[in-house]
Amino acid sequence: MDKRTKVFISTAASYWFLSVMAIIGRSRKRKRVAIREGITYAPMFERDRKRIDYLNDEIWRNNTTCVKMLRMNKARFFRFCQLFRDHALLEDTVHMCVEQQVTMFLYTVGHNVRNRVIATNLGRSGETVSRYFDKVLHAIGELREDYISPPSLDTSPHIEGNPRWDPYFKDCNGAIDGTHVRATVPKEMQHAFRGRKTHCTQNVMAAVDFEQRFTYVLVGWEGTAHDALVLRDALARENGLRVPQGKYYLVDVGYGAKPGFLPLFRGVRYHLNEWGSNPVQNEKELFNHRHSSLRIIIEQAFGALKRRLKVLDDASPFFPFQTQVDIVVACCIIHNWVIEDGRDEFNVPDDSDEEATTYAGTESENAIMVSFRQGLADQMWADRQNHRH
Repeated sequence: MDKRTKVFISTAASYWFLSVMAIIGRSRKRKRVAIREGITYAPMFERDRKRIDYLNDEIWRNNTTCVKMLRMNKARFFRFCQLFRDHALLEDTVHMCVEQQVTMFLYTVGHNVRNRVIATNLGRSGETVSRYFDKVLHAIGELREDYISPPSLDTSPHIEGNPRWDPYFKDCNGAIDGTHVRATVPKEMQHAFRGRKTHCTQNVMAAVDFEQRFTYVLVGWEGTAHDALVLRDALARENGLRVPQGKYYLVDVGYGAKPGFLPLFRGVRYHLNEWGSNPVQNEKELFNHRHSSLRIIIEQAFGALKRRLKVLDDASPFFPFQTQVDIVVACCIIHNWVIEDGRDEFNVPDDSDEEATTYAGTESENAIMVSFRQGLADQMWADRQNHRH
């Protein structure tokens, strides 16, 4: 065997030996990783206990505290949390139960506080608060079809048997109006969102029944948009607002008279505080007075909604605009659920009224409801005169 052959064999043997040792080393490393004990989280148990103690002592302590902090009483809050479990929309995690997730959400929208405030008060990271806020927001949005649905076709018990409104408004489905909710948008879009208000708003159109439940909500329009334009969009959408044949909604003068929408007489006093001790003088004033006293139900609904959830009526929100839109819908769902659950602590009369925008419908659109409105006014006046005599 010559010298070159010996060198070749020696080199091959060395390479084989090194390869075998490398394989053995990797095998031992994988074995060590496989048998290595997992990281223990013993300190987390104590931290979780302190968090629950804080919630029990400072948030869920009694009805008064729970209403102040979460905008609903204690029993109602826990029923609300159970709703998400029943629908499999939220679930307990290793270190956060459903009640804690919903608490963070209601705390945020109820007081319009920032992420860092919730994180500090509840001992959570900012990322955790943000993540669970989005989860609860999505879960509430999944309830939209269950809690924002068209009204009953039957005459409302609110109207039936009341001589001021029955039989004149027996086919009324509810009331429609718009409200402005504070919005935060990029600088280049602010001119479109700054209308009558000095700050940016989104124009939210809603329909309510006479139990103050929201039966339709359209969100996301700029604050400068006319109410009539928003209504037109609601009617044009595939799953938009629909008025059953023979039914109608009470609306302000800004929406115009057209089939399905019954406005006030323009140029005739209609604010309830305009009458005082001065009696109505003719059929148009009588109609406007009764129309306003019935349509105020939507102002009361908006008032209760904004008193409960300050994210809609406080300083400008700090969420992305699409999240702001979703929050408005979520707040309406919460409002409806509370009404179905029982007496609402925030549902007290609100006589506020907003200036209407102007919109003139076509002659053919106006003719039907104008004639119908005049007929109602004449009937009301005749019945009133007969009763007085």
